[in-house]
Amino acid sequence: MSAAALFPRPAEVEAATPPDRDRAIDVIRIVALVGVVVGHTVMATSIIRDDVFIWTNLLTASPVFQALTWLFQIMPLFFFAGVAASVQSWRPGASWGNWLMRRCTRLYRPVFYYLAFWAVALVVLRLLLPVHVYEPVAGISVQLLWFLGAYVLVLAAVPALAHISTTGRLVGAVAATYGVVAIVDVIRINTDVWPVFGYLNLTMWLIPGMFGVAYRRGLLSSGAALAPGAALFTVNVALVTLGPYELSLVGIESQQLKNMSPPSLLLAGHAIMMCALAIAAAPGISRWARRPRVWWLTAIGNSGAMTLYLWHIPLLLGMHLTFDYLGHPRFDPAAPDFVALSVLQLVLMALAVAAAFTVLRPLENDPLPLWDGGFVAHPGPRSAAVGALLCVAGAATLASVGWGLKEQGLYCVAATVTALVAARALANDGQL
Repeated sequence: MSAAALFPRPAEVEAATPPDRDRAIDVIRIVALVGVVVGHTVMATSIIRDDVFIWTNLLTASPVFQALTWLFQIMPLFFFAGVAASVQSWRPGASWGNWLMRRCTRLYRPVFYYLAFWAVALVVLRLLLPVHVYEPVAGISVQLLWFLGAYVLVLAAVPALAHISTTGRLVGAVAATYGVVAIVDVIRINTDVWPVFGYLNLTMWLIPGMFGVAYRRGLLSSGAALAPGAALFTVNVALVTLGPYELSLVGIESQQLKNMSPPSLLLAGHAIMMCALAIAAAPGISRWARRPRVWWLTAIGNSGAMTLYLWHIPLLLGMHLTFDYLGHPRFDPAAPDFVALSVLQLVLMALAVAAAFTVLRPLENDPLPLWDGGFVAHPGPRSAAVGALLCVAGAATLASVGWGLKEQGLYCVAATVTALVAARALANDGQL
């Protein structure tokens, strides 16, 4: 089947795009997503030694790579773009549960297929792989779902974020959240507090949402956005140079104080910096997105964003296991074949991801029987219950990544699915 039959043509995409579409948001989202896929492919290293699968990354090899995470840790941009794209659809007095259900319907639709795939794959792999190869694979399987869990919780807060209607409210909300993260860090760094306490800092993911609201409402001009971006970059340099924070904005095993899980003050400052720079660059990005081919790629990519995000991980794991068992592990940067292996794996991943995107994208866009169609017409107890259940699903999704599809992680995933099924059962007013 030709590409023309699988995807609409550039002229068709252009004709279907509303004149007031904010193309910058779509470009930011898909570029950030492609950056995640490329980043994982380039940074991931592995080897099998004595029937033990060692999965690590190049961040452990050099401070240079750790410094580059200040450019390539772009996860805040997903939250920024997602809230900017959705805040205008919220209306005060509307059904919160219905609003959140409609967004979770699209987000979780491909996740059901993804979990079904892993349920079958892990049953097979448990029979084929040594236990210390199988267990790391099972642990990695759903790690990327942390984003989905955190994102659902941020979306649930959009009705509150929508109250940011002036620059003063933006500054106050960001400063208050940044201050909470700072207080939590002071306590967890200087006292023997329960480790879970640090996860109060998950509130920092509200910050890019706040900037998304500000961008959508024009509360921060592109020129004015440079000031907070530069200021927080300076603060972050000071925190690393003078304080207890470590350089890498992506978690690595050698870190004593992780910046990602739980989130740290350094990551909160990075989120402010990245969102401010996105607002500053938005006018130029919008002009670039007017090019037909650029907009076509952007629109097609965003139509399968969750497909790209989810399925590149099993492809990456499969590729590494294959190379490891064939005796060509990509593990030691000093090895003579490391560069050649890196180029080869990057090419193979590009081909595999493109094929998976083409084949699996319909699963993200076609209605899923018994899941799509939930609707709660009016605010009230049932709407609140639906929204609360979706928040439980998001929290359980977030918690599951600590174990993956094994041990307590299985209970977390079961809780996620149960909460989603219950929310859908309550959202039974019929379709709008």
